[in-house]
Amino acid sequence: MTRLIAVPCIAALLLSVGAAVCPAAQQDWPSFRGGPLQTGTTDSPLPAGLRLLWTREAGSAVESTAAIVGDAVYVATKKGDLLALRLSNGAVRWRYNAGARISASPCVSGGMVYIGDEDGVFHAVNAGTGKRVWKYGTGDQIISSATAVPGAVLFGSYDNYLYKLNARTGAKIWSFRSGAQVHCSPCVASNTVVIAGCDGHVRMVNLTTGKETAAGYVGANFAASPAYAGGAAFAGSMEGEYVSVRLSDGKVLWKVSVRRDGGASYSSAAVAGNRVIFSSRNKSVFCLHRTSGKTLWTFSANDRVDSSPVIVGNRVFFGSDDGRLYALGLSTGKMVWKFEAGAGITASPAVGHGRLVIGAGDGAVYCFGK
Repeated sequence: MTRLIAVPCIAALLLSVGAAVCPAAQQDWPSFRGGPLQTGTTDSPLPAGLRLLWTREAGSAVESTAAIVGDAVYVATKKGDLLALRLSNGAVRWRYNAGARISASPCVSGGMVYIGDEDGVFHAVNAGTGKRVWKYGTGDQIISSATAVPGAVLFGSYDNYLYKLNARTGAKIWSFRSGAQVHCSPCVASNTVVIAGCDGHVRMVNLTTGKETAAGYVGANFAASPAYAGGAAFAGSMEGEYVSVRLSDGKVLWKVSVRRDGGASYSSAAVAGNRVIFSSRNKSVFCLHRTSGKTLWTFSANDRVDSSPVIVGNRVFFGSDDGRLYALGLSTGKMVWKFEAGAGITASPAVGHGRLVIGAGDGAVYCFGK
């Protein structure tokens, strides 16, 4: 059974022919968390009343975040497929099979889609045709979603290395050896790459040289990717420690423990203004003050939340294993909207061009908008 529901609208038709109908028409979501700072925020607005515009069956579970660039949506599946869909109606443009399961999110830059697979191969695919341009092999699986910087692409591997490759050729520029597997996606703030690792450290690495400049020891292992704002990186650990770490010297500015009921975090923080939003496997989503770590509000879903929250204006969007996509008020934490997907949602929302796209555990990809 196919779940393709095409609901064309004037805005979508204009976007499909490249007309700049409003400022949102310039807003892409090219990579996990929306960009190198990994704040999980966007300037692309969403309508107050979200409507399901289309659904596409991807053929396998979708656990990673989609990328949105122009009228294209790029989605990866656990079966190893990378799909390019039309944002306007969900139609399949092309399908590329990596040959191994994919947990990482696509990164789109310079007309290429970059993604790693669980056999440890990193792929560069032409964004227009779906043809592979080059590939690079690492020593273990790649769960880390790539981050694009001028002329290069960054990602981590379970072989304990953080890699920087030439974006055009795939040649290695440098590799940095961490103390354990690099599960997270690299956060890039100015000339510093930040990774939170399975060795209990939040490490700062010089983008140009690949040399470590500082490290903050938290004593808890990380799967979540760090987010950057105001001179600090924010991340939640697999032991339920939520921290702010200063980039300049690695000092832990604050630490909040949420160890009750299995408060581990496998998702990444969203940061806007003085608010940092975390989600946890103890079913909670909570907001901390960015500079003090004080709890501002807490929301409880019906199952664990591995979906990284995304801030859009005054709302916070995320999925849950309870099969729902939620929207909360940013200032209050009160639920303002929900969608029953009917299958667990581990993926995080992607928001661009006035639309929200998210995949679910049963392989359905949903697009919401006006």
